[in-house]
Amino acid sequence: MSVDFTPTTIDDLEPERRPSFALALVPVFAVVAFLGVGSAVLGLDPHVPLLWSIVFVGAFGRYLGYSWPELSDGISNGLLMGIQALLIIFTIYALIATWVDAGTIPAMMYYGLELLTPTVFLPVAAILAAVVAFSIGSSWTTVGTLGVAFVGIGAGLGVSGPLTVGAVISGAYAGDKQSPLSDTTNLAAGVTNTPLYDHIRRMRTGTAIAFGLSVLGFAAFGLQAGGEIPAGRIAEIQTALAGTYDLSVLVFLPLVVTFGLALYGYPALPTLVAGVFAGVFTTILVQGTGFVAAWEVFMSGTAPETGTDLVNELLATGGLTGSAWTITVVVAALSLGGLLEHTGVLAVLAHRLSQGVGSSGGLIAGTGLSAILINALTAQQYMSIVLPGLTLRNLYDEFGLDSEELSRAVEAAGTPTGALLPWHAGGVFMASATGVPTLEYAPFYLFGFLSPAVLFLMALTGRGIPTGNRAERAHTAD
Repeated sequence: MSVDFTPTTIDDLEPERRPSFALALVPVFAVVAFLGVGSAVLGLDPHVPLLWSIVFVGAFGRYLGYSWPELSDGISNGLLMGIQALLIIFTIYALIATWVDAGTIPAMMYYGLELLTPTVFLPVAAILAAVVAFSIGSSWTTVGTLGVAFVGIGAGLGVSGPLTVGAVISGAYAGDKQSPLSDTTNLAAGVTNTPLYDHIRRMRTGTAIAFGLSVLGFAAFGLQAGGEIPAGRIAEIQTALAGTYDLSVLVFLPLVVTFGLALYGYPALPTLVAGVFAGVFTTILVQGTGFVAAWEVFMSGTAPETGTDLVNELLATGGLTGSAWTITVVVAALSLGGLLEHTGVLAVLAHRLSQGVGSSGGLIAGTGLSAILINALTAQQYMSIVLPGLTLRNLYDEFGLDSEELSRAVEAAGTPTGALLPWHAGGVFMASATGVPTLEYAPFYLFGFLSPAVLFLMALTGRGIPTGNRAERAHTAD
C-alpha cells in the first residue's frame, strides 16, 4: 500500500494555533467520555457518540483558529487514509453473501464438522487462520471467509461464538504480521525506512511468543469445551446443509480463485473482487441459480431456509447493502481521526512523548503505547502505524536504535489492537463479519493483548533490544 499522507508534526503547527499539552488533552478526554458514556452506559450505537465527538473536536478546532475549509481538509485526509479499508469492507460483505449462496461456506462447515472435535477445535482454528493469513497477507479476508465458516463449525460443536472468533482473529493477525504480502507489514517497513524482511525478522520472536501463548490458552479453553455434543446436533446441521446446497468439490472454486490470486501476489481488493465473481459463477453453475438472482444475492444477501433455525441464522448475510451500518461507523471514526490529526492534537501528544523518554526501552514501550492511543482516537490501524512511524524516526536515531525497532513497535502494538475496540474499523468489521459483537469476543482475543504485552516486557527488561543496538543515554527534554 502506498501512502501519500504526511502527518502533522509539532514544527508544522503555527505557534498561535498550537495547543498546549493540557489543552490537547481536552478533546482526547471528551472523545473517551463520549464513547464510554454513549456506548457503555446509554447503550447507543457508536454512530451517535462519534458524532458528538466530531462536533466537539470541530468546535475545538474553531477555537484554535481553524476555518471550516481547513477542518474539512482534515476530515478528507482521515477518509483518504481509510479508503482502502472502506472498499475492502464493501467487497467482503458481498463476497460472504456470494460464497454462502455458492455453497462454499456451507461446504466448509459441513466437512469441518466431520473432521474437528470440541477439544482441538480452538487451537486448530487459530493455527489454520494464522497459516491462511500468512499465505494471503490479509487478516480481514481470512476472518471474512475462513472465520465465518469456523463460527458455524464451532456452533455445531457446542463452542461459543466469542471463543471461536477470538481464536480465529488471534491467528489471523499473527499470520498477517509475519506475511510479506500484508499491507500493514509493508506499510510499517515503508514509513520507517526499514527493509521489509529485516522488519519481519525483527517481529518474529515477539510474534511467536505471543501467538504460542495464545494457542496454549485456546488449548486450555478447548479442554473445558470438550464435553458431550448434544445428540444429533452435528447430524442435524449437516443434513440441513446437504439438503439445501449442492456440496460437490466444485463449490470450493471461489476459495481456490481467491487464495490462489492472493498467493500469487495480487493486491487484496482485486483479489476479493475476483472472489465475488467466482462466487456468483459457482452459484449459477453448481447451485442452478439464475443470473439475475445470483447478483441479487450480491446486493441484498442471503436468507436461507434450511429447516434448521441455527443454520438459517449462521448463513444469513446482508450482502453489499448490509455493509451500511459498518461503513457509516468507519466513516465517522475516520473523520474524527482526521480532525484530531489536522488540529495538531496528535502531534502535541507525540511531542510530549518524545520529551518524556529517557531510555531506549522506554522509547520502544512509549511508541507502542502511542500506537494503541492513536488506534483508539483515529479508529484506523494505518494511522497508528504512519503517525508514530514518521514522527519518531529521528528520536530512534538519537538513541542509536535501528529502524526495525521502530517498525516492530508500531506494528506489534498498532496492527492487532484495533480489533479490540468497538468503534475501530477493525473491531467493527470483525463483529459484523462474524456476527459476534466486539465486546463479547474481545476477552478471548488473546493475541490482541499478548502482542503489545510481549513488546512492552521485552523492551522494558532490555531483552527486546539487541546488545549492539542498545545505546542507552539520558534524554533531556528541550
